Amino acid sequence: MTSARTAGNGIGCAALAAAAWSAPALAPVVPAVARGLRLPRRGAAGGVALTFDDGPHPLGTPAVLEQLAAGGARATFFVVGEQVERHPELARRIVAEGHALALHGHRHRNQLRLAPAVVARDALRGRDAVERATGIRCDVYRPAYGIVSAGSLPALRRAGLRVLLWSRWGRDWRRSTGPERIAALTAAAATAGDVLLLHDSDAYSEPGSWRDTAAALPQLLALLAASGLRADTTVGAQRA
Repeated sequence: MTSARTAGNGIGCAALAAAAWSAPALAPVVPAVARGLRLPRRGAAGGVALTFDDGPHPLGTPAVLEQLAAGGARATFFVVGEQVERHPELARRIVAEGHALALHGHRHRNQLRLAPAVVARDALRGRDAVERATGIRCDVYRPAYGIVSAGSLPALRRAGLRVLLWSRWGRDWRRSTGPERIAALTAAAATAGDVLLLHDSDAYSEPGSWRDTAAALPQLLALLAASGLRADTTVGAQRA
């Protein structure tokens, strides 16, 4: 009986430790968790910050840039280091067209499966890739899937990175969402200071999903304008 009780206690402790390790992963969908961890989900008051993850992508990024130019909007692109290495000219184009760069790591991996030191090294490797390609040093960082662990969050902060999540998203990584739904989800109840999450790449999501994102942008910008909002706030680094 004693050994069974000891084994049960061990399992219980392991379960509690696992829950504590993964609890920060709730931050993107539970605002109270984000507040408790001091993980910002919103930007400065004023306009809304339109952000794109997972690029640069040889087709998706140019399509998104064209729609932003047509709508007179500015955005922040949370780029992946390995994609910047493949398409450095697109990272430079983002900056040349007046948008900002931020960091999405070097590889797109779930941090719950990684040691904190591995996460920090990956982030800094991605930052180096961006700096080599563009001359810009990024310190604003968004983890893949918005997920950090109890270990990786302090490791990222010690590395000098400021983690930023989002307050509204279009769930545009799925082809089934569609442009109209993407625009409606992203703009619904948006207020000044919101950080809006979309994707300019399908490198880590359903193939071709960027097409619906690009198609949604004119309607999204119109919905924001109807609410008196402009997508003119950036949260990343721009060339001085």
